[in-house]
Amino acid sequence: MEPQNLTAVLEFLLLGFSEDPDQQPILFGLFLSMYLVTVLGNLLIILAISSDSHLHTPMYFFLSSLSLADIGFSTTTIPKMLVNIHTHSKSITYVGCLTQVSFFVLFGCLESLLLTVMAYDCLVAICHPLHYPVTMSSHLCGLLVLVSFSISLLSSQVHCTMVSCLTFCTDVEIPHFFCDFPQLLKLTCSDTSTNNIVIVLVGIILGFLPISGIFFSYYKIISSILRVSLSGGRYKAFSTCGSHLMVVCLFYGTGLGVYLSSSVSVSSSDSVVASVMYTIVTPMLNPFIYSLRNKDIKGALWRIVSRIYICYMEVGNQTRVLEFILLGLSEDPELQPILFGLFLSMYLVTVLGNLLIILAVSSDSHLHTPMYFFISNLSFVDVCFSTTVVPKMLVNIHTGSKGISYLDCLSQVYFSMFFPILETLLLTVMAYDRFVAICHPLHYMVIMNPRLCGLLACITWFIGVMISLLHISLMMHLTFCQDLEIPHFFCGLAHVLKLVCSDTFLNSMLIYIMTGVLGVFPLIGILFSYTHIVSSLRKMSSSRGKQKAFSTCGSHLSVVSLFYGTGVGVHFTSSVTHSSWQVLIASVMYTVVTPMLNPFIYSLRNKDVKGALERLLSRAASYL
Repeated sequence: MEPQNLTAVLEFLLLGFSEDPDQQPILFGLFLSMYLVTVLGNLLIILAISSDSHLHTPMYFFLSSLSLADIGFSTTTIPKMLVNIHTHSKSITYVGCLTQVSFFVLFGCLESLLLTVMAYDCLVAICHPLHYPVTMSSHLCGLLVLVSFSISLLSSQVHCTMVSCLTFCTDVEIPHFFCDFPQLLKLTCSDTSTNNIVIVLVGIILGFLPISGIFFSYYKIISSILRVSLSGGRYKAFSTCGSHLMVVCLFYGTGLGVYLSSSVSVSSSDSVVASVMYTIVTPMLNPFIYSLRNKDIKGALWRIVSRIYICYMEVGNQTRVLEFILLGLSEDPELQPILFGLFLSMYLVTVLGNLLIILAVSSDSHLHTPMYFFISNLSFVDVCFSTTVVPKMLVNIHTGSKGISYLDCLSQVYFSMFFPILETLLLTVMAYDRFVAICHPLHYMVIMNPRLCGLLACITWFIGVMISLLHISLMMHLTFCQDLEIPHFFCGLAHVLKLVCSDTFLNSMLIYIMTGVLGVFPLIGILFSYTHIVSSLRKMSSSRGKQKAFSTCGSHLSVVSLFYGTGVGVHFTSSVTHSSWQVLIASVMYTVVTPMLNPFIYSLRNKDVKGALERLLSRAASYL
């Protein structure tokens, strides 16, 4: 039990690149740019391969898997490094360090095995071209990737288990920008002979054997090429393998550089520079190597650009006179007064509750803090989100009309995307605010300064505006052939796209990408923040401090659960069930009930807000 007690409270210090404060903004900008280029470049490779039927071949299937591994490899190290540079903190928790070691080994081994599989694919394509479609079947390709991932996962768990069994006697410094397994072994108090043996064995199995397989494949490939009499055939064969060979040389070359710099050189800066080449530069260069040297990839990317251009140029004249029919919640005339009264009441409660939150925060100087600044922004978004949907529905119920003009429908689509995107990003920013407040309380006011808070709010609004405009600009060029019925109470993008006569490939692709980027990444950010928050709370000895921290985060966590829970409910009901009634109920929960409940969650569970509301009401009563 003693090693567990020691490691349970352990916090490592990542010394990073430089102590010089003047260099921190330069390093932050440099590595942020490299990370964004890496993610964007590899995502474009994946998009090009998935969208073009000409690239649905084994080689490009493995290439898309390699691009995904590159994104994971970079994401393991760079975001934490950027957070440390931005917050002027060098610490990483024991759990965070263990996670870095696990994912670093996972994606590093996966990339090594995928490169070996790709070499085998080249071998079959050049040496046995007639048997290639039969040998490299889709079943075998999927199996090879699955086996590669399973072996990498097993290796990752072995390394993770070894680290968890180590005993660290004091808080220790790692002369690196991430938790590197060999660096951790240098800092342990326990015997590492077993660990060293395991490292050698794993290195032989996952380092020497894959590179031997690659050498063997290229030996056979060169032998086959030399037997080709036509120079055109030789050139085609070399061009097929050229990009893969460059990536192999880059990956294993930088990997060998890391090994030699850490084992031969005494200088930690040499090891850090070699690691930057291996973990950051290599994943960034891979998409350029495969796109600049590959006509198929360049052609696929050009066809995507051409499709976007064509969609902008083709404008259907019929959209100018189009009117949609919103079928609403029910056709029964006896239910209309009940529905009108119910939704009018919910809308008034939503507007009144959120406006009271905004008024309380703005009028009380005690609430002029980053947390309440973001809460007031969230309340404003909730009011606007409900106003996008409910008033038009109430007008239709009251007048007995179901029509909505094309421009009004377009406006609803825009704002029904804009405000949920804004709410998603605000909830992520609020999670980061809680993370800084609890994990770095002494630096909270310095980090979460008014300038940064305003900048974060502006960035969320900018992202929401630009993405919504992108969706709308693509939608404006769609062609609708006749007046159409929408089985909903407002114009949602997914429902409108079902009624289109023209090609919706780009719209659907954009929805999938933006759902992944703006659905998964913010949620990962929230989970990352709360993982560190929980780790910090576990270290607190005072039960009062824990209770205060939990109460601070409780309201936000409730709102996050409600927002994402109802959002997932809408997605699953629309994609799984065929019942329009269930989809409508889920949409009501997401668009009407959630904005109504948020002010109650923040007021009933928050003493500061309740106190501000009481002072506000007493002040209003004194005026009366």
